[in-house]
Amino acid sequence: MDDKLQSRVTTDSLPGLGYESEDAIQSVKGGTITDTRDMSRMGKQQELRRNFRFWSIVGFIMILQSTWESMLLAVSYGLTNGGTGGVIWVTVGVIIGALCMIASVAEMASMFVSNYVGFAKGFHINLNYRAPTAGGQYHWVSEFAPPSVEKPLSYLVGWCSCFGWVTGNPAIAQLTSTLVQGLVLLKNENAHVAALWQTALFIMAFLIVAVAFNIFLAEKLPLAEGIFLILHIVGFFAFLITLWVMSDHAPASQVFTRFSDGGGWGSTGLSCLVGITTPLWCFLGPDAGTHMAEELKDASRVLPSAMVWATFFNGLLGLVMLITFCFCLGNVDDVLNSPTGVPIIQVLYNSTASMAGTTVLTLVLILSSMVSTITCAAASSRQMWAFARDKGFPFSGFIAFVRPGWDIPINALIVVLGLSLLITTLNFGSDVALNAIVSLSNAALIFSYVASIGCIRLKRWRRQPLLPRRWTLGWFGAPINDAALVFLLVSFVMSFFPVSPLPTVQDMNWAVLMFGVVIIAATINYYVSARHHYIAPVVLVKHD
Repeated sequence: MDDKLQSRVTTDSLPGLGYESEDAIQSVKGGTITDTRDMSRMGKQQELRRNFRFWSIVGFIMILQSTWESMLLAVSYGLTNGGTGGVIWVTVGVIIGALCMIASVAEMASMFVSNYVGFAKGFHINLNYRAPTAGGQYHWVSEFAPPSVEKPLSYLVGWCSCFGWVTGNPAIAQLTSTLVQGLVLLKNENAHVAALWQTALFIMAFLIVAVAFNIFLAEKLPLAEGIFLILHIVGFFAFLITLWVMSDHAPASQVFTRFSDGGGWGSTGLSCLVGITTPLWCFLGPDAGTHMAEELKDASRVLPSAMVWATFFNGLLGLVMLITFCFCLGNVDDVLNSPTGVPIIQVLYNSTASMAGTTVLTLVLILSSMVSTITCAAASSRQMWAFARDKGFPFSGFIAFVRPGWDIPINALIVVLGLSLLITTLNFGSDVALNAIVSLSNAALIFSYVASIGCIRLKRWRRQPLLPRRWTLGWFGAPINDAALVFLLVSFVMSFFPVSPLPTVQDMNWAVLMFGVVIIAATINYYVSARHHYIAPVVLVKHD
């Protein structure tokens, strides 16, 4: 509905809303009439303020992914398994797969049910509703899965999504810590700043700052995302120009066709697939916008386009930056074995031969990574808050409580901080346990995507009717869903592979063990306790 028409609708034409005036409707937490009716149909109260708009939510998603920055920070894994040619072509495939995945998710976020047809002051009104809620994947599974499995499956997906997002916080903070330590080591190779306890303290400090920002500056978060979106783009061109102008360049034939099996898998193709971790880490999390949906104005219209465009532009920036980096890399072994521990810092210093220039550009990466941590804390807290609202956790009442007047889930933010700090304490003894839990983030989130998209694909395969959509894939829905599922299933399997076929305890990828523990624990908890109090979202949806 356009704004002019919306402003002329009165409460007389919207029976059952429970508001006394037109002004009251318009002022409900900053949302629109559509948002209000959406939340009512979903059986939810509007507890959070809708501060986000199209560009601020695009900025939120792009900053959380920080694709071109993450590509520079996580590239070493792909260079070891695949080489420059392998990591570039695998990234192209990941971009295509990620776009199919987010297109499938965007369509689910835009589905609606027609609830009311009438007249208001001479205008014909047809209000269509289905709200994207902060629950995201577990909510969609509850709505679209076969009735026989929808409740336990949505519960498992909720646990995995929450676990994936919460473990993402120390993972991003760990990258920020690595950048700070690498910059110090660039200035002084003998500096003692990389001990396990020092890394843990760095991570904890960044986590505390991220959550504090989300509590005390919550109203400024949309503005901050818009500002940092500009930094994200300006920083991209600063790095691009610096590397192309000041670096020596490898020939194109070497960059695009040099493949390597540095992990010793005995197959270049398999090695390249193992290296999928590099681009995969850079493209997970586009569903972050969904978890902020209850803070987005006119969410069912704005959110799908925002998620797709954010992923597209991040993919474009990430691919261009990766290709640039590979052209300007120099000797791969020297860069990977840099005393800084961060290849991009060494490449910048080799290119500029300037400590000051390298420091400034590295600070851009540190700032971007810090803002990404802030954004991840926001998304993970909303995911946990939504699941607690449906009584998916012990002490759900405490986690889901929103203090009137604050309009943000402070308790959920504190719980996310506590869990993230608890995970980080593992680093005081050994980084093996911390890396094991952090590596689970990819697998847990991928599982949630597979389950939700799989439910929609099953309905299409059975030719069951789907809800109308404000953003639709049309006739391409089935093949796009299929492409997304193939991409996600391959990524899910490869996310459990270690860097080499005969890893030490230190190099082992323990994500498969951790994922199994989470699934088993959630399943036992569901059948022992949670099935009696967990409220599957579909139960609350109104189809009147």
